[in-house]
Amino acid sequence: MRIYYHLDDFTPLRYAVVTSGTFDGVHLGHQKILNRLKEAAQRHRGETVVLTYWPHPRLVLYPDDQSLRLLNTFEEKAELLKEQGIQHLVRIPFTREFSQISSVRFITEILVENLGTKKLVIGYDHRFGKNREGSFVELQANGPQYGFDVEEIPAQDIEHVTISSSKIRAALETGDVQTAHQFLGRHYAITGRVIKGDQLGRVLGYPTANLDLDAHHKLVPAEGIYAVRVRHGQQAHRGMLYIGTRPTIDGTQRVIEVNIFDFNREIYGENLTVEFIRLLRRDVRFSSLDELKNQLEKDRIETLQIFDNQ
Repeated sequence: MRIYYHLDDFTPLRYAVVTSGTFDGVHLGHQKILNRLKEAAQRHRGETVVLTYWPHPRLVLYPDDQSLRLLNTFEEKAELLKEQGIQHLVRIPFTREFSQISSVRFITEILVENLGTKKLVIGYDHRFGKNREGSFVELQANGPQYGFDVEEIPAQDIEHVTISSSKIRAALETGDVQTAHQFLGRHYAITGRVIKGDQLGRVLGYPTANLDLDAHHKLVPAEGIYAVRVRHGQQAHRGMLYIGTRPTIDGTQRVIEVNIFDFNREIYGENLTVEFIRLLRRDVRFSSLDELKNQLEKDRIETLQIFDNQ
């Protein structure tokens, strides 16, 4: 898959089959659109193009509200689209100036002149242009004039229960990683660099790798203890991950730390990807470190049972 970081880098194709959107999460609803995109490209001997925006438009249009958390970094999104078999990914730098482009200019300058669009595939709720004024009706009306065809995928074709990035975010924010898994078609994951901690886990007999997430807007699930799959390089390991402030020792800063089962290597400075399998329990304050240690052993046993039953 080729990635273009500006429209000027893209040479119009003979037959571009295009879709556009933020595609945060690349969830099963998005995948339905992408599959239709690939089918159309194969049918017409064209090439698939995904047009996306970065940063997320909400972060630009509402700079005072930084509450939005994203399911993917751009790099994660690009990798997921590559796995879906997309041939071209065009990233438009989203700015306030870009947000003022009219729907007509979007059609004529971007879809037609820049990309060479011959077929456009969109979701049922797709809007575009200044103030989201553009719609399927407008695209359908302008298509013949500019030589492209438009296909809208109805809501019922995407899912019986409409899948949305917002619903996935809401599930993760309550720790419901199983619903997120159902909607994404894969386990939700975060990637972080291993940094030094205070070694409390080692003292308790459960050494942990403390993770630092570089992506400020990446969504971290609700505080608690999770059964997780940990990917380090090409290897996958079972483990349990903690998100919280460590109330038992009067902690105040949120930490993300993972105990990797049957693993004994120094990996400071290296990246780990953690896939969330199931929420084991909420974070609670224990009366002593011994009580915490006893609970950690129960957590470990439950995690192993979860993996054994998969």
